Amino acid sequence: MSTMESAIEDLKDDSVPPCLYWSVDKVAEWIEKIGFPNYKSCITSNRIDGRKLITLEASQLPNIGITDFKHIKTISKAVRELLFIEEPDWKRSISLPPRENLGMYLERKGHNGKNLDGLTYKSFLLNLKDSKWQPPLANHCLILPRS
Repeated sequence: MSTMESAIEDLKDDSVPPCLYWSVDKVAEWIEKIGFPNYKSCITSNRIDGRKLITLEASQLPNIGITDFKHIKTISKAVRELLFIEEPDWKRSISLPPRENLGMYLERKGHNGKNLDGLTYKSFLLNLKDSKWQPPLANHCLILPRS
């Protein structure tokens, strides 16, 4: 599947954030729209498109020229809202699955490559090997059958 076909397929799915397919110019427009026109050049000079934006963490923003801590917090919150991600719950139980399917898909899609360019959320879900998370064994050993 081509990049364009995968984009069309993903954009039909309401659970996939459209910002994943934004161009550098669209990300620059967005940063201006949320109140930071002075950072447009940071976005364009670092060629931050939608796929890079979804993997950009708050700790990386100073590397691209965004150094004001209040601005970093505001931009990070806006990115989470774009991705339909809630603020981290630091009281969350460790017995819960480590990530949601959409989070794992966005993590994969944030990278480049021929196979990832054609990846859609639907195909990702179909090929997900272990959609149900299993906690590790408590005894740390694995009993193998004899051959």
